[in-house]
Amino acid sequence: MDGKKIKQVPEIKGILRSHVIEVPSCIRECSGIKIFGKRIKSLLFTTDVAIIRNTNADAIIAVYPFTPQPLITQALVMAADVPVFCGVGGGITQGKRVVNLALDAEFKGAMGVVVNAPTSNEIIKKIRTVIDIPVIVTIVSECENPAERIEAGSTILNVSGGKNTPEIVRRIREQFPTFPIIATGGPTEETIMKTIEAGANAITYTPPPSGDVMGNLMDKYRDGY
Repeated sequence: MDGKKIKQVPEIKGILRSHVIEVPSCIRECSGIKIFGKRIKSLLFTTDVAIIRNTNADAIIAVYPFTPQPLITQALVMAADVPVFCGVGGGITQGKRVVNLALDAEFKGAMGVVVNAPTSNEIIKKIRTVIDIPVIVTIVSECENPAERIEAGSTILNVSGGKNTPEIVRRIREQFPTFPIIATGGPTEETIMKTIEAGANAITYTPPPSGDVMGNLMDKYRDGY
């Protein structure tokens, strides 16, 4: 084995918590991003509290298509036993409200805040001046200018470009060789590896809906009868 000793990793599972949502093991191939001393490679994209409590992901990225509310942020942070990165708007929600939501998320214990692609650079600058946790700015298109986002105060870029994600990540990585990048990995291990090879430091994984997981479990119960 080329003189390298294989590390044996002991694994402990409880009887009641052995059934969890596991992220694809290939995500371990990325470098990860160290935030406040914690190395994060996998982020689960969900706001489902039950899934948040039953996953092996390193962190949660909680962005949802509604106006962000402090009560939702509090519920997510309290439910999670891993770091949570909370969405604070920037699309439907704009202006000073986004800044206030970001500060509130920090006070409630979020490890970072995520702003949507339409967020102006001015708002990013204001957020950066009032909070100490990372500001994660979402990039959705090759037409966006990552340099302006970084200059405005983005701590991490979050690439969510659908099928174009690997190419967007590659272009950013060519321009900024060491800047932290989170990216969506897609539905398969092949698409995840393409994104990692393009230069992503951490991968966002979308879990199956709770209804699908419950449906599979019910099928097993029915088979038992």
